[in-house]
Amino acid sequence: MSDNIPYEMQMEIMKKLPAKSLIQFRSVCKAWKSLIDSPDFITQYNGQHTNPQHLFLTYCDCEDKYVSIADDHTFPHHKVPLTFPQWLLDYDYDLIGCSHGLLCLSYYEDQTRIAIIWNILIRKAIAVLVPNVAGGEVYKNVLGFGVCRETTDPKIVKITPIRSQSAMESVTWHAEVFTLSTGTWRSPYSGNLPRSSIEFDSYCDQVVTIDGSIYWLAADRADVDRGFRFDYTIISFDFTREEFKEVSLPDSLAHQRYKDILSVLKLKESLVVLERVNDLGYDVWMMEDGVSKLFTKLFTINVSTHCAKVKGFRKSGEPIISFSFSIYDNRNKVVYEPYSKHNDNVVIDNIFASYYLIPYMETLLLLNQPDLTVHNQVETLKFEDDWLLEPSFSYGFNGDSFPEDDYFMDYYGM
Repeated sequence: MSDNIPYEMQMEIMKKLPAKSLIQFRSVCKAWKSLIDSPDFITQYNGQHTNPQHLFLTYCDCEDKYVSIADDHTFPHHKVPLTFPQWLLDYDYDLIGCSHGLLCLSYYEDQTRIAIIWNILIRKAIAVLVPNVAGGEVYKNVLGFGVCRETTDPKIVKITPIRSQSAMESVTWHAEVFTLSTGTWRSPYSGNLPRSSIEFDSYCDQVVTIDGSIYWLAADRADVDRGFRFDYTIISFDFTREEFKEVSLPDSLAHQRYKDILSVLKLKESLVVLERVNDLGYDVWMMEDGVSKLFTKLFTINVSTHCAKVKGFRKSGEPIISFSFSIYDNRNKVVYEPYSKHNDNVVIDNIFASYYLIPYMETLLLLNQPDLTVHNQVETLKFEDDWLLEPSFSYGFNGDSFPEDDYFMDYYGM
């Protein structure tokens, strides 16, 4: 840019450019690098700029593979191999969430749970030690990841179920929030927590982050004659207000008998609930403005085999489905056009054990952070004599299973 163009105008022009171009422009001159790397520019850019959507796909083809697929007119042919964060290469991991172009994954090293926040575009990652030990024991917790809409500060929320020895049936939830700007854990702004009857699932298809809020598909335990039952509901956490809320599902969804009938995904920046109505079909329900029980049925996805699973949605709204005749067979990823009701555009074929398919936008977040930084300012949970903390999840910790493997084994009764 000419020196005759005012600095403020240069900044406004750069805000309209794709993130990938800005990364390249940092090499042009020191002034541009200083501008693009500045916290103010990164915050303003990510707060108002919408980059093209990509699809992050992990799968196994003799060895683990990681690719980014451009979700544009070239789809599905523009695939770029990715370098996975080195921390995760030797461990089983699970997906915590994706927000504003950042992926958050976690793994266990010995008894320590570690969360990794990763910017795929700029190949930067940071590690966050997660508090998970109290009274000398590793305890169960549920993690969520998102970015504050106002400050673009990445955050991790951790919720822990605590039972009292004097009231074993009662659960109290304890919440903590990690903010990248401070590098520490603290209590959330709001003191409201999920009800004691709520139980969370940690599978990746039971949680999704949309526009600075995370949504869990949770179970609400209710006592009935001679036992209890579970009704399903949505628990949300707003990363700006740091507040939990509950969104009730329509009765037809809330009263499903089996948990694997329902899953949550993102469709065009909206929350959708997938209901498996039979072996060959899914109904897609969209939440309307966060209003309890106000969900609209958009369409039905018809599939040709019971071993089919909706993995996500393109930016156009087309579902991407994994097909196989057995959970041990190779799988095809296809795009399903819901209105013409046909499958088209094989993305990747002959892949085994597809793990994740995550839509994301390219971002500048983490650009001004040192790569491979470890945030280990862990506040130890004050352990009360009366508390009983649930043991940690087994998957990922012992290396024996993967979240999606458990899902298929459970669903098909294997």
